[in-house]
Amino acid sequence: MTNIALIVMDTARYDSILDTRAKLSTFETLREEGTTYTSAFASAPWTLPSHGGLFSGRYSSRHGASAAAKRFPESVPTVVESFANASYETVAVSNNTWISDEFGFARGFDTFRKNWQYIQSDVDLGKIAREEEGFDKIRGVARQLFDGNPIVNAANAVYGQFVRKRADDDGAKGTNRWVADWLDDRDDSNPFFLFINYLEPHLEYRPPEEYTEEYLPEGVSYAEAMEVNQDAWTYIANDVEMTEQDFEILEGLYHAEIAYLDERIGELRRLLEEANEWEDTVFVVTGDHGENIGDHDLMDHQYSLHDTLIHVPLVIHGDAFTGGETVDDLVQLTDLAPTLLDAAGIENDEFEEQSQGRSFHPDSETEPREYAFAEYLAPQPSMEALEKRVGDLPEEVYEYDRSLRAIQSEDWKLIRGSDGSTELYHVAEDPDELRNLTADRPEKVSELESELDTWLDSFDHADVTGDVDMSDETKDRLEDLGYLQ
Repeated sequence: MTNIALIVMDTARYDSILDTRAKLSTFETLREEGTTYTSAFASAPWTLPSHGGLFSGRYSSRHGASAAAKRFPESVPTVVESFANASYETVAVSNNTWISDEFGFARGFDTFRKNWQYIQSDVDLGKIAREEEGFDKIRGVARQLFDGNPIVNAANAVYGQFVRKRADDDGAKGTNRWVADWLDDRDDSNPFFLFINYLEPHLEYRPPEEYTEEYLPEGVSYAEAMEVNQDAWTYIANDVEMTEQDFEILEGLYHAEIAYLDERIGELRRLLEEANEWEDTVFVVTGDHGENIGDHDLMDHQYSLHDTLIHVPLVIHGDAFTGGETVDDLVQLTDLAPTLLDAAGIENDEFEEQSQGRSFHPDSETEPREYAFAEYLAPQPSMEALEKRVGDLPEEVYEYDRSLRAIQSEDWKLIRGSDGSTELYHVAEDPDELRNLTADRPEKVSELESELDTWLDSFDHADVTGDVDMSDETKDRLEDLGYLQ
């Protein structure tokens, strides 16, 4: 039977992988041997709703996870459960706090590793380790040490403070080390479904120094690059000025993160080869969303549905996905679930009937998409959270207090806001989406709005209210990643 390895490069935008100046030997080989999709789009511009779409084959309005309801609902069936029901060993390694049991993503997995913890536990002392000093740190640890298993909690506290940030042990290197051990120990009588979320391209960008030199502007040292502002919210709120060179430096650091991760994905391939699993594995590498690095006057991956955030790399190797083919048809991450079921030869009519995805497996008879869709159902962070972080906001920042939906064909793209705003781009001629043609092409706006409304009316929408009751430690860890709650 066919193994599945689904690899997400968190925050990897299309042009960082498939149209890039970076030297990516792993991707070059995968493209030469596998199938490359040049028009792959995420259903949402940030981690939680995008992974919800990836696992369920549903768009945000249908699965319900968003900034307005920060949990992937238990009532939504996942492709992972389909693989588990087909006697697959299902394993996940997550490096992003959003992708965890706390937010509803562990369902269906036999093993779910939160790689930021040395010993898997629901108790995390990271807040104390980060925020307190001296006696206050000792006293804080002592208070919480006996909440749950004191030995486990002590190990995680030491690991979080003294180990993981010094050796990439909670990143790609540590992930691969764990996968190597798992491959050595697993019972290979059943095939596996392996999911990995690698976090390296995510803010803050802190690539290993040896990867940065060729990507930084001439004359800029690694130490100088590390001094450039990486707080997206102070930039968006106009609290800090950033120059063109600042963004060139950030782009360099971002590409260095990608180059480092490319090497680690190559290492993952070698681990599968050494375990004699590679030839039987469909190996999928994609991004859950992209990144704005000064694009559209934004940083991070919020408040926008431009292609910098939703156009993602997608390369698949194995099974029918071989031969170095390039496919330009529109596909979406919501389409991966039925596609991977087809690759594994698993039939689950109930799941596929509830999914909005359509298989693009080479042997599938599904018609190619005419349109791709994306949704941003609520701002993240909210204006209230942003005010709490940076204080008074300029009036123009409140324009981001809206939801967005986008519809895209091969040539055209429309973004519509809940505030009545519209943006129309002729992406065939303006791929950077710099010229809003709404006033010039009202007939095209009307046509795409009609198609968007028809699509929205074609399915039942989930209730998108209510937040998960996340722990203080989780909130702190998410804030470390730039997510304000």
